[in-house]
Amino acid sequence: MGMLQKYGAGPDQIDAMNTDRLRENFMVEGMFAPGKIGFAYTHFDRMIVGGAVPTGAPLSFGGGEDVGTETFFEAREMGIANLGGVGWIEVDGTRYDLGNRDVLYIGRGSKTVTMQSDDAENPAWFYMNSVPAGADIPTRLITRSEAKVLKMGDAEKGNVRSLAMYIHPEVSPSCLLLMGITDPAKGSMWNTMPPHLHERRMEAYCYFDMSPEDRVMHFMGRPDNTRHLVVGAGDIVMSPAWSIHMGTGTGPYGFVWGMTGENQAYTDVDPVKISELR
Repeated sequence: MGMLQKYGAGPDQIDAMNTDRLRENFMVEGMFAPGKIGFAYTHFDRMIVGGAVPTGAPLSFGGGEDVGTETFFEAREMGIANLGGVGWIEVDGTRYDLGNRDVLYIGRGSKTVTMQSDDAENPAWFYMNSVPAGADIPTRLITRSEAKVLKMGDAEKGNVRSLAMYIHPEVSPSCLLLMGITDPAKGSMWNTMPPHLHERRMEAYCYFDMSPEDRVMHFMGRPDNTRHLVVGAGDIVMSPAWSIHMGTGTGPYGFVWGMTGENQAYTDVDPVKISELR
């Protein structure tokens, strides 16, 4: 399988980083290669992110050699979001059909995962978040229609957005993983405004549904010492617990967010005033 390693950095280290080093430490690129499956082990609460684009033979994984256990899911759970064409995922012999923006939760103790696209010309894009788990929760498909959608934002500030919760206590429970999809409304470009910190949870962002020429400017860092990352479709940003996270795009986009940490409480955040950003 092969797995990249991403070690990240602390807030006192980003001053010395140029663009390339900042991207190396806080971004994962190239996970959605046709006919391949890829993973990156991040040292942000040990979240693993990955991508798979089946275009020929089905793609499978399940061995634990890269995570130090007998099987991949011996001590882990996972969420897989389909960001592309229709496809299917088989978990230990049970098949789940995933349309665009459906999410599959895979519980601890699963053995083998196999993924395939219905149409190689319009393949599925399977985006994966996996975190350590201490409980056995059954595997479950959460369709787009089953997600709980929250409407947020202000049109005058350009940040109207819908937040769809998939892996969440109010929709489909997990041990520690949270996962969902956010879409800015037509004409709105900002997400996650105003910014905030959640020191007890890290977050990963995967940007998608973008035209090839567009980019999102993702802002990170401490509120008084910010940096930015320029991201395109399929790029993944690792947001440590000490960092703000917000972005604005040059065109329409969406993003998958995945979180893990001490709790699953959305209210466990520390808001940051826009006027305090530097």
